[in-house]
Amino acid sequence: GGRSFYTALGHKPESYKDKNFLNHIFGAIYWVLNKNKHDRTKMIKLIDANNFSKGFEEQGIKLFTLKNKNGIVSQITNYGGRIVNLFVPDKKGVFEDVVLGYDSAKDYLEKPDHFFGAIIGRYGNRISNGKFSIDNNEFLLDKNEEENQLHGGEKGFHAVVWQAKQISESVLELTHFSKHLDQGFPGNLELKVVYTLTDKNELQIEYFAVSDAKTVINLTNHSYFNLSGDFNKSIENHLFQIKADYYLPVNDKMVPVGILENVTNSPFDFRKLKTVQQVINKQHQQIELGSGFDHNFVLDDVNAGFVAKVIDKNSGRSLEVYTTEPGVQFYSGNHLNNLEGKNDVLYQKRVAFCLETQHFPNSPNQTNFPSTLLLPGEKYFSRTIYKFIVHK
Repeated sequence: GGRSFYTALGHKPESYKDKNFLNHIFGAIYWVLNKNKHDRTKMIKLIDANNFSKGFEEQGIKLFTLKNKNGIVSQITNYGGRIVNLFVPDKKGVFEDVVLGYDSAKDYLEKPDHFFGAIIGRYGNRISNGKFSIDNNEFLLDKNEEENQLHGGEKGFHAVVWQAKQISESVLELTHFSKHLDQGFPGNLELKVVYTLTDKNELQIEYFAVSDAKTVINLTNHSYFNLSGDFNKSIENHLFQIKADYYLPVNDKMVPVGILENVTNSPFDFRKLKTVQQVINKQHQQIELGSGFDHNFVLDDVNAGFVAKVIDKNSGRSLEVYTTEPGVQFYSGNHLNNLEGKNDVLYQKRVAFCLETQHFPNSPNQTNFPSTLLLPGEKYFSRTIYKFIVHK
């Protein structure tokens, strides 16, 4: 004999956006098929590559799929080098998407751009007053945040179509040529970014660049994570650890004022695991300026590699961050508001967080910050690893 299953639920369309109901249905399907949790990778709902690119084929926009041997899957588009989705298992073996994004190229181009999953450059974060100087030569940048330049300008690397080559099932190589004075930056810049989904459950991002003139560079990735896999839930109950004794206070334009502030006895002390909820509503000028966290943390020991950890106890998912960069921008998703994302889910305030590894914001105008100057012919390299672990 066979197995059958009946549920009285599911009469309303909104039921199929409810995580608990979907788990209820998937569990029933596994039971009917007599399958175990290890077959749950087959239930991952990937975006059809042709549907994603529909209407934008002539621009060369494509969607690529990376997989590792453990069933983790990520889809990445060459439009902005964006991580569109990333499916990782929870403690029950259920694979769920843990990054915000859109379902199609059309949405990325036409809906509000919060830099979801994108490669950021030439300069990640803010440059004050949209200008800087090299050897007494002043360069005026494209301003896209009032008087500042943010994330490389309106047509930064998040908004260009990269050349793409899938090296293997788990490796994607993206290249781009940024012309002299692109968004105001000097030098012709050749770029390569390599995404690798390793069998250690790591999403590794490697950045390479070379310029023919003196320039500044600060590349990062702007993925928004929610380890619960439920984008209706806040990340305020996630546990965070950031290995930093100092952070950079900002002014009312969210530009660092130039000093390093000790995190001791402040909401910015994440040296031991704590939830955002424990500190984000405390009265503190810096929290009020950013409507939450949107600050660069000065990492203690980059040579050690490991710089941050985030845990969602309910799902058992944990994220560890490793980088060669001296800083990381912790952003607590303060400005998301009724934004329709993948699967018609409305993204609200603090439903995701970013850990953007980087050199410091506005470094070209702050001589006491680590230099972001790249000399002609010098090889730029940066590596960041997002490693996923399941705690059962």
